[in-house]
Amino acid sequence: MATILVNGMKREVQASGDTPLLYVLRNDLQLTGPQFGCGLAQCGACSVLLDGKEIRSCTTTLTAVGTKEVTTLEGLPARWAHQKGLPAAESEKTLHPVQQAWIEEQVPLCGFCQNGMMIKATELLERNASPSVADIKTAFSTGVSAHLCRCGSYTAIIAAVQFAAMQMKGAAR
Repeated sequence: MATILVNGMKREVQASGDTPLLYVLRNDLQLTGPQFGCGLAQCGACSVLLDGKEIRSCTTTLTAVGTKEVTTLEGLPARWAHQKGLPAAESEKTLHPVQQAWIEEQVPLCGFCQNGMMIKATELLERNASPSVADIKTAFSTGVSAHLCRCGSYTAIIAAVQFAAMQMKGAAR
């Protein structure tokens, strides 16, 4: 039995320490945002935030998580509400600005990679409130490996990150 902090809640799971976090999230906790893509930390579909830093959950073990907080796509609204000092109930009625931007810009084509793209966008915008196009491209193409979109919706992803940045700063479009 292990206890992990996921989306602001302590959760008990029946898994060994060497179990990939992705399997725990999807199979034990029924969180379907993170996707199984390559299983080698090369595509980004399984990305989650670990204490605010994007990681690949397919190669991160339960032991490696320890007491750090895991945030999945499902936890982004509560994360935003907490960051803005809004009541917890508010997170149940709203989306994170990144999620809303993905809808506004109609980003997903097949949608498979979008979990990782939104997680990476959230990480970027939490450390850089006004990223340039070059900053956005660098964020999505460096690190463990590039975030891959087989459908090629990169232009829409850049537009959505820019839109989310404006929303997070409170600017109108």
